[in-house]
Amino acid sequence: MTTDYNMKFQPQTAQFNSTLLQKYDCPTPRYTSYPPATELTTEFNHNEFLEAINRGNKAKSPLSLYFHIPFCQSACYFCGCNVIVTQQQARAVDPYLNYLSKNIESVSSFIDSDRPVVQLHWGGGTPNYLNLEHIEILWNKINQHYRFDEDAEISIEINPRYVDRNYILFLRHIGFNRISFGIQDFNPRVQEAINRVQPEEMLFNVMSWMREAGFESVNVDLIYGLPYQNRDTFKETIQKTIKLNPDRIAVFNFAYVPWMKPVQKNLPLEELPDATEKLAMLQMTIEELQAANYVFIGMDHFAKPNDELTLAQQAGKLHRNFQGYTTKPESELFGFGLTSISMLHDVYVQNHKRLKDYYRAIEAGQLPIERGVYLAQSDNILRRQVIMELMCHFRLDKRAIETKYNIHFDEYFSWEEQALKALENDGLIDLFSDRIEVTPIGRLLIRNIAYTFDAYSRVRQHHGFSKAI
Repeated sequence: MTTDYNMKFQPQTAQFNSTLLQKYDCPTPRYTSYPPATELTTEFNHNEFLEAINRGNKAKSPLSLYFHIPFCQSACYFCGCNVIVTQQQARAVDPYLNYLSKNIESVSSFIDSDRPVVQLHWGGGTPNYLNLEHIEILWNKINQHYRFDEDAEISIEINPRYVDRNYILFLRHIGFNRISFGIQDFNPRVQEAINRVQPEEMLFNVMSWMREAGFESVNVDLIYGLPYQNRDTFKETIQKTIKLNPDRIAVFNFAYVPWMKPVQKNLPLEELPDATEKLAMLQMTIEELQAANYVFIGMDHFAKPNDELTLAQQAGKLHRNFQGYTTKPESELFGFGLTSISMLHDVYVQNHKRLKDYYRAIEAGQLPIERGVYLAQSDNILRRQVIMELMCHFRLDKRAIETKYNIHFDEYFSWEEQALKALENDGLIDLFSDRIEVTPIGRLLIRNIAYTFDAYSRVRQHHGFSKAI
């Protein structure tokens, strides 16, 4: 092949091959990080986190901040997130914001004040579980301790069932410029089965308020593989989503893991679509969204051609962190609140998952860290870049890796050679002397391709990860 690797990146359309998808449909990490979050350990030394912060201070690395609001008004039966379902808003939120404020103060004391915040995201749970007064309290606390870049991306997730026009307008007024909400499926029967009833008219009203408010980007989430779904019914959901006209669309594969998420036991197991039907839904989704001029960014994300995700991928500047795809690869991510994960250059840490443990640590004047990992070995940093390049850009420049890490690529990764050749034989990648390129067929199996370079895969079992498709 004579393709010039240095030519300007052109978005490819993903190609569908059901035989290969079935062959490679095995559990693999989603690679929002490398090493994956499963490698974090409770034996982690907290001082390594503080030392990593100091290294970031010296490098003047910009900041990405994540705030986790774990509360929900009701349980969604498909949910795999860390949530606390309660109707007692005041009893839940007031103490949580108090401890979250102390968490903010503690961490900010270690971070140089001249490091700008280029990204902020509130996730959950349900961030709009907070009322407008709570929103303003947390917003002011964050701004008291951190300085925002004038072009910062400031985003929030909302549950469309618990907002009105005034709430949406307030979020934009206070400073949020990006917003996302979950649709999952427009079909009423599916919505009833997953305990998340959202009438179509309501969803379109919420979108109209977001456009009226002037949000720079609106993202919606869909899920395929839910009870009562099939190719025809989900096609209606895709077509209505296209009519909704969001800037970004995430289409996730539902992972049925009731042993990990007991709430899923409420779903009618006999009504879940089988593997063949799920593949049909996936193929239809890709065809419909690409026909509607959405660009397949990778994994399960689609974006308009002029969206920043698309532009960042074309420029070779797309990255992944624990929140998914990001356009700010140079920033260090700090997570606040229950279960939140911080991702510094060579250290990852996760806060406590149980509320009482999170509160107890903060009361004791400690950082509320439950586990972490220090990327002490240069091999981890090297493999992380290789995996992220493939995940984000579907190609890898061997020579650039060799120059940066002072290695001979083919010799360093000689153990992986057999697996790479097998992937090439199946048509997932093209191997060249100076590069690796993922084919249109391989784009849908990028997790499997990245898995080849995962050193932990040699000793790790597949348990705990969702399937690739």
